[in-house]
Amino acid sequence: MSRAGRSPSTLLLRPGIADGYYPERPVDVPSWLQKMGHTLQGFVQGSAATKRKARQIVDAVDQYGKPLEKLSAARLAETAGALRTQLHQRGLTDDLTCQAFALIREVAGRTVMMRHFDNQLIGGWHMLQGHLVEMETGEGKTLTAVLTAATAALAGIPVHVVTVNDYLVVRDVELMGPVYRALGLRVAAVTADLDEPARRGGYGCDIAYCTNKQLAFDYLRDRILLGSDQRRLRLQLERLHDQNARSSRLFLRGLCFAIIDEADSVLVDEARTPLIISRKKNKAEEALIFGQAMELAAGLADQTHFSVDHNERQVKINEQGSARLAETAPPLGSVWKSARQREELVRQALCARYLYTRDRHYLVHEGAVKIIDENTGRVMADRSWERGLHQMIEIKENCELSGQQEQLARMTYQRFFRRYLRLAGMTGTAREVRRELWSIYKLPVKQVPTHKPVRRRADGHRVYPDKASKWRAVVERIRERRAEQRPVLVGTRSVEDSELLSSLLAEEGIEHQVLNARQDAREAEIIAGAGAQGSITVATNMAGRGTDIPLAAGVAERGGLHVICTERNEAGRIDRQLFGRCGRQGDPGSYESLLCLEDEILFHTMNSPLRTVLKLALRTEGRSSQMIALAAMRLAQKGRERRYLRMRRDLLQMDEQLGRMLAFSGKLE
Repeated sequence: MSRAGRSPSTLLLRPGIADGYYPERPVDVPSWLQKMGHTLQGFVQGSAATKRKARQIVDAVDQYGKPLEKLSAARLAETAGALRTQLHQRGLTDDLTCQAFALIREVAGRTVMMRHFDNQLIGGWHMLQGHLVEMETGEGKTLTAVLTAATAALAGIPVHVVTVNDYLVVRDVELMGPVYRALGLRVAAVTADLDEPARRGGYGCDIAYCTNKQLAFDYLRDRILLGSDQRRLRLQLERLHDQNARSSRLFLRGLCFAIIDEADSVLVDEARTPLIISRKKNKAEEALIFGQAMELAAGLADQTHFSVDHNERQVKINEQGSARLAETAPPLGSVWKSARQREELVRQALCARYLYTRDRHYLVHEGAVKIIDENTGRVMADRSWERGLHQMIEIKENCELSGQQEQLARMTYQRFFRRYLRLAGMTGTAREVRRELWSIYKLPVKQVPTHKPVRRRADGHRVYPDKASKWRAVVERIRERRAEQRPVLVGTRSVEDSELLSSLLAEEGIEHQVLNARQDAREAEIIAGAGAQGSITVATNMAGRGTDIPLAAGVAERGGLHVICTERNEAGRIDRQLFGRCGRQGDPGSYESLLCLEDEILFHTMNSPLRTVLKLALRTEGRSSQMIALAAMRLAQKGRERRYLRMRRDLLQMDEQLGRMLAFSGKLE
């Protein structure tokens, strides 16, 4: 950014004659030399000294902010209008950015009674540069994003603020809407329950809050509408001469600037699954085939005809299994005569039987199979597994078949978000995946200091020999903390585990609340009371993302919120998200892990004899056995992280190859 004059980069971030009415970053395939340069640039970005620059920004904002404190609301609105004109003409220069931050901070203090702290100014400035900021849980990322979004919108740049679910979309717009409106900006919440005209109108506002899934699917719908003819001049001529021009039916105004909340969840955890727009096919014939596949799978024996790899989440049919299918399948119909096709169908059926568990990977609600997001614990209502897996799980659970989907368009999150002209993000946990974020999205990670010193205390981590002893220990620890009148949040990996612990607490007469995919509609209500004296909340990971647990009066003096982790997650980042529920904004708090050798992450990686020996050692209460068990847990978790990284890279590579093939053939995604 330059201090004076016009900022060309800003002008290219908004729709118009210069860059078309649907601007987005062109898809390119870098050479090996460009990739090497990109890697070196990442090291420079990561080591660049920005603290001095950030301090200068804070000092300048303070200087510009002092005269604003004396202005009336009407004069502030006039100041916002004049600043908007300057930003349109000159772009996001440093001095205008500081003026905008000062104005936004003053307006926020008056409208929503929240005034930005210095660390939030630093975070907002970094995001305006296209960085991903790591801010401790509870440091006010929602308020920080307002600085970046409002400044960019005042400069005429359409802004998408992306978060992980519709609840947070609506909450953030309701909370921060008064700030935007006082600045003369239009803001909207784009959710899945809106019809097409309403979604189109929402994206037409200066700032649109939306989920990553809704945004990406609406972009794919735009791609289908545009077809292979996306010439800029053609679209402009259509706007002039055709009342039903394609541009008037588009959802988005291009991919200009996105600010992603919980960025590691969106850009990393959810990047393993491609986005697919599809339509339902005729399901009558499929019902018969999938039913036959499940019957054939039931006739195969584990270890004799196939093997299940829980760690890699796949099933391998061996030679005996292939021979068995060759003997039993062909008489069922022509589809079963192809060895490759019948083995793929039966493999999916075996996956449905052995790899996907009710109340862990999915739940059955009102006669339908609903996928549970393993990272957040929330239901993904309109998501389905592909290649017949979803329908086979429906057969397994005696649900009505939903019908397989015919693919119309496909894209990965990696490929989608790289098309934004500018991308920024914020999260509490990014340092573990900073290299991946830079190599794929060109997003440098910047850590922002906390407003107050962190007072979160680790109470240690302990491994038990089996689940029964672990749950007994969890109940006992809850009883101890409850006697101290401290609130307790217990994190579980699955709906099944949360309900098991709930039943154990009920047997002991301990009052508590449960928050999992079955209670997601009451999430705000449950979380609001989770910081009360002596309250007990049993939750899946959905209580670890985007929610704030306020402490009731007197709780801080008793030690604050206590968090218990009952099972390691797929990535250490997600564990940190759970621990971050306590000790927010300088409050006291504590956390601990109570684990066992039968936890899923370790059960499928440690062989049975070694587990037996370690179980005996743990029963002796030896310190060395605890150290070995915790080390094994860490190794298993690191192994999962490496596997998922490989899956994301393979998916991106496949997506890029598909993109090159389609581009060569003149087709779109």
